[in-house]
Amino acid sequence: MKLAAPTKSLLHLPTRPKSGIIDGVKYFSGELDDPTLPPPLPTSSAVPEIVSLLKTTDHNDWISNSELVEFLNAPPSPTSLLKLTRQLGSTEKALEFFEFFKTHSSSLSSSPSSLSFTFQAILEQAMREDKSDVPSKLFQLFSFAKDGKIPLSINAATLLIRCFGRAKMLEESISVYNELDSNSRNTNVVNLLLDCLFRGGNSDYGFKVLDEMLKRDSGFPPNDSTVDIVLSAMWKRNWVGRRMSLEEISGLLVRFFEHGVFLDDVWNTKLIAKFCRSGKCDKAWDLLHDMMRLGGQVEASSFNALLSGLGRERDFQKMNLLMNEMKEKEIKPDVVTFGILINHLCKSYKIDEALQVFEKMGGSECDGILVKPDLVLYNTLIDGLCKVGKQEEGFKLMEKMRLESGYEPNTVTYNCLIDGFCRAGEIERSYELFDQMKKDGVVPNVITLNTLLDGMCKHGRVSTAMGLLAEMQEKGLKGNSITYTILITSFCSVNNIDRAMSLFNEMSENRCSPDAKVYYSLILGLCQARRMDDALCVASKAKEAGFGLDIICYNALIGGLCRKNKIDEAHKTLKDMEEAGIKPDRHTYNTLISYFSEKGQFETAHRVLKRMIDDGYLPNVVTYGALIHAYCLAGNLDEAMKIFQNMSSATNVPLNTVIYNILIDTLCKSDKVEDAISLLGDMKDKGVRPNTTTYNALFKGLQERNWVEKAFEIMDQMTENTCNPDYITMEVLTQWLSDIGETEKLRSFVEGYEVSTSTA
Repeated sequence: MKLAAPTKSLLHLPTRPKSGIIDGVKYFSGELDDPTLPPPLPTSSAVPEIVSLLKTTDHNDWISNSELVEFLNAPPSPTSLLKLTRQLGSTEKALEFFEFFKTHSSSLSSSPSSLSFTFQAILEQAMREDKSDVPSKLFQLFSFAKDGKIPLSINAATLLIRCFGRAKMLEESISVYNELDSNSRNTNVVNLLLDCLFRGGNSDYGFKVLDEMLKRDSGFPPNDSTVDIVLSAMWKRNWVGRRMSLEEISGLLVRFFEHGVFLDDVWNTKLIAKFCRSGKCDKAWDLLHDMMRLGGQVEASSFNALLSGLGRERDFQKMNLLMNEMKEKEIKPDVVTFGILINHLCKSYKIDEALQVFEKMGGSECDGILVKPDLVLYNTLIDGLCKVGKQEEGFKLMEKMRLESGYEPNTVTYNCLIDGFCRAGEIERSYELFDQMKKDGVVPNVITLNTLLDGMCKHGRVSTAMGLLAEMQEKGLKGNSITYTILITSFCSVNNIDRAMSLFNEMSENRCSPDAKVYYSLILGLCQARRMDDALCVASKAKEAGFGLDIICYNALIGGLCRKNKIDEAHKTLKDMEEAGIKPDRHTYNTLISYFSEKGQFETAHRVLKRMIDDGYLPNVVTYGALIHAYCLAGNLDEAMKIFQNMSSATNVPLNTVIYNILIDTLCKSDKVEDAISLLGDMKDKGVRPNTTTYNALFKGLQERNWVEKAFEIMDQMTENTCNPDYITMEVLTQWLSDIGETEKLRSFVEGYEVSTSTA
């Protein structure tokens, strides 16, 4: 909007819609440094009188005042005009003076900057006068200056850009920058515009401005503030609509380095850590080395960030190379540096190398490294030793720490050692350390408790674990979800579901939220105990708590429901599983095929089999075994043999002893002993080892036929295969061979001799 000649109505013109109230207006109320301002002249003694005259005289009478005309023709310095205009008390009066000066001063040609500084004072006055709508008021004044071709001083432009930027008036900020004389632009004002653009979300234009700054012949090269503005915007994700890759960020930083502008240690460390966390340790490596190559100073913390990233990737070759570079560049490693290296060596079970690094810290004439290990580093090493089964060495290191370094072991130290001895099954030694810990005044925490409970439970001492929990609860140490998970899982594993459920209820009473593992352990245990109503109830609670069931839980539920003949609920559970986005796997299909086969619903079983294949799961030995067993039970031996032949010839599924035993037993019971014996030979050809059950089925079939000679051959095969008879074998053969007077053959068989060559 164009401003008319200064009148009282100026401040009441329609304004641009509000874009926001500027913060920090007080910043602009003082003097602004302007590098283009001429050296200040001695302030005219007439300035106070002129200010008084302008305030008390109507602006229409100013032209007739000889003193004022004389002042304007002196000529007044830009500094005097700036100071004078600031003291007029209102934007209206300042604008009236501006127009009067512009019209009647004869000194404008000799001092063209006078208008710029007078207008700057008007802007400052407008900001002080009314803080309710500063952006809109300044926009009117800027439009007035632009239409009147009044050049902006650097301070006026800075004031406008900052104000418009904070009000998110980005186009106006850009317009002010474009109006500023190119010779007046400097790095500071360009940084201000850049900051406004990035904060306001106009990253595209921001990068155009940044690109101009980064050109080799730029008149306003970047400085440390430029880097901070760009990286802060990146860190706060203010680059709306633009996503820079790590490669682009790295390339951008190199352009800064080429201008001699380097990252401080804080930014360098943050960026290297970010690159490493994103899986780009190679880019972090390049960033560090590009900065050093182009002359930047790097401190130990930046090296530490890169060492951490390399450690997570187990790249010990580069870690050692980086340590050598630190030595070459005389960058002294600190205790954090060694801690990172030792920590990752311990995590990779390279405990001997970790101990070598630890010994090196003590220093020598060769390397000159003197870094005193702290308690954290000692604890790291002790934990590393315990993790590889060297808990005794860990214990000795604790004693060394206490005697040589003066550090008293803390809770972490004891926890590491207790865990090490528990892992080794030395529960008594762990408990001794627990007692020693309390005697030394080191307070156990819940990790200490959980470590001991886990060790006890894993080694069958669940009752002792429960006693310890009760003891610690009496002393005020409450268990957490991990505590209950350990105990509930242990009770489920020994089928003590009642105790597990009791602990689950106690968990809720103590306001201790169960985690997914607790729910899963209970569901599996309840399914195994065939308590399906309870299992479904716990599954429902898990969903309410926000834990989605996994495929293992769903399979357990479906299998348990099938075993209880609750096929409708099994179908509902299958539907819930699919709605949760979990597809049935081979185990799911095998469970359903087994159920329908056992119920004689072979048509349904084959439909499930077809869907299983359509979903990409080939039948395995369990699938075929379920069908063969069901057909055998149903007396449909032909169909069972058909599936068996298909399995052995047309698929890659290996045959096993269980399937052979099912068929051999069914054949013998169907008086098809010859076919059963043929299958025994087939087992030998396929490399499947028969077991006692195989031979027992054959002996029963041969007894029905009274086929003694073949029985002797089978007995010899059993002896040859070192397959020991069981009570069923002895029951069948004792009755049969005694009846026909072949007890000597039986004695030879029992003693492990061939019976075909033995004599009666």
